[in-house]
Amino acid sequence: MTVATAMKPPLDGIRVIDLTRVLSGPFCSMLLGDMGAEVIKIESPAGDPVRGQGHHKNGFSWYFASFNRNKKSVVLDLYSDEGRQALARLLETADVLVENFRPGVLARMGFPQEELDRLNPRLIVASVNGFGSTGPYIDRPAFDFIAQAMSGFMSVNGPADQPPLRAAQPVTDLVAGLYTAFGIVSALHGRNRDGAGQAVETSMVNGVLSMMAYLASEHFVTGENPQRTGNDHPLVAPYGLYNAADGQIAIAASNDQVLGRLLAEIGLPDLLSDPRFDSNDKRFARREELHGLLDAALASDTRENWIVRLNRAGVPTGKIQTLKEVFADPQIQAQDMAIDVPHGEDRGTVRMLGFPVKLSRTPCAARLPAPRLGEHTEEVLAALARERG
Repeated sequence: MTVATAMKPPLDGIRVIDLTRVLSGPFCSMLLGDMGAEVIKIESPAGDPVRGQGHHKNGFSWYFASFNRNKKSVVLDLYSDEGRQALARLLETADVLVENFRPGVLARMGFPQEELDRLNPRLIVASVNGFGSTGPYIDRPAFDFIAQAMSGFMSVNGPADQPPLRAAQPVTDLVAGLYTAFGIVSALHGRNRDGAGQAVETSMVNGVLSMMAYLASEHFVTGENPQRTGNDHPLVAPYGLYNAADGQIAIAASNDQVLGRLLAEIGLPDLLSDPRFDSNDKRFARREELHGLLDAALASDTRENWIVRLNRAGVPTGKIQTLKEVFADPQIQAQDMAIDVPHGEDRGTVRMLGFPVKLSRTPCAARLPAPRLGEHTEEVLAALARERG
C-alpha cells in the first residue's frame, strides 16, 4: 500500500459529489480521489450494482473495491424530497458533481443545469454517458460492448479472415472515465482563472473513437475502411508476433533503422536491400513471405535469449505474458502496479491495481478503502449541518 506523505496531494480541498455507479463514472471519481479529492459517493439504498458483482472474498466484491477506493459512501433516496434536499445542500458545498445517468435523467430528478447553476455557480458538472447529450441516440442504453461495436473499434480488431473482435477490457468505460477526469481537472483550472463553473461531458463512443489514431487518419486520406491485420501492424512490416525456438515473441520494427538492427542480429543483414523487401510498401504486400523468413531465423534461439539480444541491439521485443506473469514481473513490481489495501478485520486486505501516474512530490495514495454501503452517511450529513451553521 502506498503511504500518504505529509505534503497535501494535488486535489486536496476539492469536494466531489459522485452520483455514478458501475464503471465509467466510478473510475473517473476514483482517479480524482487518488489525487487527493474528497469524493462523496451517493448511493441508493440498494447500493452500486457492482457491490454484488465479481468474485467475493469475505463477503466483499474485490471488483467494487478496485474502483471505489478513496471514497465515502452516503445513502440517499434521490426519489424522495428528503434525499433531493440533502443532495442540494451537498452541492452547495461542492466543487464537482459527477454523474453517469442517461442525458436528461438528472434534470428529471429535479436538477437541471439552471438549478445547479443557482445552487452553486462555481460547480463543475461532469457527465459521462454512452453517446453524448445531442443527436438521435441520446436515449439509448449504453454498455461497453455496444460502444466498442458502434465506435468502429471492433471493426479493426482481429484477424482479417475472422469476425470483428471486442477487447476483453471494458475499454470504452475506462477511456470515458479517464477523459472525464481530465476534463474536470481542466475545468477546475479554468475556474481558478475566471471563477465560474461549467459543464464537462464525455461519451464512451466519442472517447474510444478519439483513439483510432492513424487508422482514422488513413481512412480520411483514402476513404477506405482499415483492414483487420490481427497481431500485425496495419501500416508497418515486419511488426507482430514471431516464432522463436520455444514460443512466440513480439517484435516492433517500427522503421528501417530498427529493422536493420533486427535483421543484422538474426543473421539476415541483406534482406533490407533485397528488391522484394527494400521498402515498407513491398514488405507490407509480402508480409506472409517475410514472416516465414523471420520465423526460420528466430527458430535458432529461445525466447528469453532473443528478448535479451534484440533489446540490447535496440529492437523493441517482449513476450506475451499472462496476468500471473505480469504481476510477477520485476519491472511491474518495481513500479508498484499491484497494491494491498487493508479493508478492516472482517474483509482483510484487498489486492488491486496500483497508480499509473507517478508524482514525485505528492504521490497518489490509497487513503481510504472502498466504503461499506452508507458507511459515511451520518458523518457527512452531520458535518454538512455544522458547515451550514
